[in-house]
Amino acid sequence: MEYYVLLIVVVALIFDFINGFHDSANSIATIVGTRVLSPLAAVVWAATFNFAAAFVVGTAVAKAVATGFVDVSIVDQNVVFGGLIGAIVWNLITWWFGIPSSSSHALIGGYAGAAVSKAGLVALTWGKKWIETLSAIILSPLGGILVGFILMVIVFNVFKNVRYATSDRVFRVMQLVSSAALSLAHGANDAQKTMGIILGLLVASQSLFAGQAGFFGFFYVENSDVVPLWVELSAYTMISLGTLFGGWRIVHTMGTRITKLRPVGGFCAEAGGAVVILIASKLGIPISTTHTITGAIVGVGATTRLRAVRWGLAGRIVWAWVVTIPAAALMAAISYRVLAAIVPLQ
Repeated sequence: MEYYVLLIVVVALIFDFINGFHDSANSIATIVGTRVLSPLAAVVWAATFNFAAAFVVGTAVAKAVATGFVDVSIVDQNVVFGGLIGAIVWNLITWWFGIPSSSSHALIGGYAGAAVSKAGLVALTWGKKWIETLSAIILSPLGGILVGFILMVIVFNVFKNVRYATSDRVFRVMQLVSSAALSLAHGANDAQKTMGIILGLLVASQSLFAGQAGFFGFFYVENSDVVPLWVELSAYTMISLGTLFGGWRIVHTMGTRITKLRPVGGFCAEAGGAVVILIASKLGIPISTTHTITGAIVGVGATTRLRAVRWGLAGRIVWAWVVTIPAAALMAAISYRVLAAIVPLQ
């Protein structure tokens, strides 16, 4: 059974890689869309700051995912594994169609769906974290729109008498800073969600590893108060590697199809998204980086004129956001049933 837990940890880290792969667009779509960096340079830049988040943020989001959504007393290896499978399948489907859905909500939905499949609705802890997360489906893109719009208005007024060529050069440099900040925010919030899933798994499996020495001794955790260092570093490493490989279909959608961006717009969108995400990470709220940066891009585009935003495409993206949690939950529920039949734990 120890090796089964090891397998699930590996799958969780694969999900983390896919998260970085799927959500690389969050960090680099605008900087690629404005042609400040080439795609290769952009993913290297983003991956570097994804990993840097390990050294500058806490683990509040990880602890929230581990304990805030599902009753820890019903969590077992199959619940975690089923949740991961549901999230991975949904992520790959949306990646294939180039839809910037939320990896975060896919993971939370998958975790919840597998738990409900095992124990019914009583498995869910309907409390603060569910309220925050469900509210964030609406509030994080609205926050992105608002902050992106405000930043763009401020920049327009500050630079209104500056020649276009001069301001363009300034914001090509500034966009490197804003992209780095957004990549840092992405790593800070998204890698922690995988940490939380692994932490929940280790807490549920603590009886297997109590008193063990050697390799599996690292798998023993007494409670969810502290995230093991190896879990942190592994999660940040995998999301960084995923970003390094990049999800180009979604980059194209976000960088060029929602609205046309110039470096000044790219800077405002990235800076706006980073502000919202970092505040949420500090508060321990697992929000969607995809929702937030998409909202910021829309806010920036709307400052030119409302028709500058392709609202039809934006509407289809919103529908993907709405269905992500239930779709991943359904896939995870089916996955749990299959796993429970193949690997009975009791």
